[in-house]
Amino acid sequence: MKLLVTGGAGFIGSAVVRLAIARGHRVTNLDALTYAACLDNVASVANDPLYSFVQADIRDRTALDRVFADHAPDAVMHLAAESHVDRSIDGPSDFIETNITGTFHMLEAARSYWMAADKPESFRFHHISTDEVFGTLGETGQFTEDTPYAPNSPYSASKAASDHLVRAWSETYGLPVVLSNCSNNYGPFHFPEKLIPVVILNALAGKPIPIYGKGENVRDWLYVEDHADALLTVLEKGALGRSYNIGGENEVRNIDLVHMICAHLDAMRPAASPYADLITYVTDRPGHDARYAIDPERISSELGWRPSVTLEQGLEKTVRWYLDNEDWWRALQSRDGVGDRLGKTA
Repeated sequence: MKLLVTGGAGFIGSAVVRLAIARGHRVTNLDALTYAACLDNVASVANDPLYSFVQADIRDRTALDRVFADHAPDAVMHLAAESHVDRSIDGPSDFIETNITGTFHMLEAARSYWMAADKPESFRFHHISTDEVFGTLGETGQFTEDTPYAPNSPYSASKAASDHLVRAWSETYGLPVVLSNCSNNYGPFHFPEKLIPVVILNALAGKPIPIYGKGENVRDWLYVEDHADALLTVLEKGALGRSYNIGGENEVRNIDLVHMICAHLDAMRPAASPYADLITYVTDRPGHDARYAIDPERISSELGWRPSVTLEQGLEKTVRWYLDNEDWWRALQSRDGVGDRLGKTA
């Protein structure tokens, strides 16, 4: 299969690119190479004959039309997005432009290409989104595909809007789409502004490990390579027009997650005192959702997919990867905003 992957130099996108090529798919990676992208993420496949890279912005319709014409994909996996909640609080316009306007241009370019090819039944547009579009949960319950949308941050609102656009293009124009909404990802190549890499890198540097509020916010953690496998499963087996929630079945409070990471660091690279001593509570961010949890019944029962990596296993792998790949993360620490406290605007 010939795949067009948008955002393939990012964290989740690069995992999809690497796995797709390993499974024999031909992949065109379209990425604008904004601050969170890194071509080192796909260095292992850069010279593979199945791989090609195009630097382009999903807001540039002319460029998108050219990419579709030149590479003639059988399917699109649309991952390109601004994704950091804290950044969306400080500067929401980038999220509106990329996640909403960019998705609109992707849909129109894909629709034009699909119609020009006489609407092949095998074509797919897979839109990859987040569980944050559903808002926040209380102490019980889980998100299902029928949970009403109730986004609480500029980021999640922009992703919710993009989901609605994809559904509209399916219903109005018949564009063959599938959608998925995932829980929090973690693993290798995670850009060093998100919680888990921040904890690891601050600990290694002997810096305070910031915990928002009381650290009681709960997330469902999904190992990124499991997610890539799920995304290819949805693309290949998912029913047209249907959405699939993808979760790791690993719910944990932020403070407990941080203690788990510190314990792995204590075992792998002992310091003079336990890394947990660096934990520092800071002012919470505005609109911080209390709890996310995914009900994975649909993808499990319909497509036969379940996560294979437990949180304990995934964190051990992740901590080891950061210890073994210092050159990768050090090169990114000078990028805009990395290491700074963002999202404090009330």
